[in-house]
Amino acid sequence: MAQYFEVHPENPQPRLLKQAVALLEKGGVIAVPTDSSYALVCHLDDKPAADSLRRIRGVDDKHHLTLLCRDLSELANYARVDNRQFRLLKSATPGPFTFILEASKEVPRRVSHPSRKTIGLRVPEHRSLQDLLELHGAPFLATTLIAQGETEPMNDAQEIRERYERLIAAVVDAGACAHEPTTVVDLTESEPLLIRRGRGDISLLGL
Repeated sequence: MAQYFEVHPENPQPRLLKQAVALLEKGGVIAVPTDSSYALVCHLDDKPAADSLRRIRGVDDKHHLTLLCRDLSELANYARVDNRQFRLLKSATPGPFTFILEASKEVPRRVSHPSRKTIGLRVPEHRSLQDLLELHGAPFLATTLIAQGETEPMNDAQEIRERYERLIAAVVDAGACAHEPTTVVDLTESEPLLIRRGRGDISLLGL
């Protein structure tokens, strides 16, 4: 049965967040709020947890998972970024953007796209999620929480609990999310390429 942590949206209780992180560090998959919608996350270096995350989400190993990071200081460990790309990232983070970048050799193969060797990276602007990342001390491996057979991400923590209570370790409820997908931008080419227009304001990137 999934544990349920109801936290204050602006001042989340550290005691509850620590319990959620402990479950994640034991190999659990947990549902967390973000600045776009709820997401499923697990420990980056836990392959069984990553496989479980994919099964719950109903996607195969070709599906592009994303790294949720605290800030850009973690970027160099997982992606290759030149000065131009870094300036673009800095102008739009934290915020509701997902950036497709060339993965570094440090990224586990299961995280990268199997043929293109790329990685999706996010620096979310959400207090509870930022606090969870800080307590964990490393990025989360994540995917938007979209139920199998549906197209819209889930945004109600109680509904997530009811549907996934036997599949995930915990739900962190910090209230409703924005319920709008991230803006996805591919930075692996010579010019930024808009893949999906979402909540992130593309004018911040000069697009």
